[in-house]
Amino acid sequence: MIKNEPKIKFPLIVAIREQLEHRALWMYLLCDEAAKKGLDAGEYAPEAIHRCGIYQGGNLRKKAGGGESLRGLKKTLFSKFAQWVFEMDIKRCDDDHLDIDFNYCPLVKAWQKQGLSDEEISKLCDYAMCGDRGIAESFGCHLDLPATIARGDDICMIRFVRKDG
Repeated sequence: MIKNEPKIKFPLIVAIREQLEHRALWMYLLCDEAAKKGLDAGEYAPEAIHRCGIYQGGNLRKKAGGGESLRGLKKTLFSKFAQWVFEMDIKRCDDDHLDIDFNYCPLVKAWQKQGLSDEEISKLCDYAMCGDRGIAESFGCHLDLPATIARGDDICMIRFVRKDG
């Protein structure tokens, strides 16, 4: 059973979360409509979302000064506002490692509001994380996910790790 309740409830943070929920709703509805037409989302969604992550990662690298340091990724993508929205704890950050624990996920919340099963939520989360995998790839890294809220864990453990580090 997925547990996913926010502790931070400031109105601005709630408004930002609602925007992220809306994005997750779009993703779900696109996959659902495709399924109604006989298409398997698993055959296209991961690749499409990965492409988005590659694109976003390229832009983040430019904003971070063009290098592959994960310190730059933290600065550009995981700002203080993002940390509040996802109730993140930055566990480690250096050039080759960025370890973050997420205590809340607005995407999971959007899927819960749609009444999706835990299995469906886990699958959509896997698709969504393909974007983060693309971002990691853009920084010359890979992404490890030892735990996720969508699989019923208490937190999401997001680990960006340099491929040769």
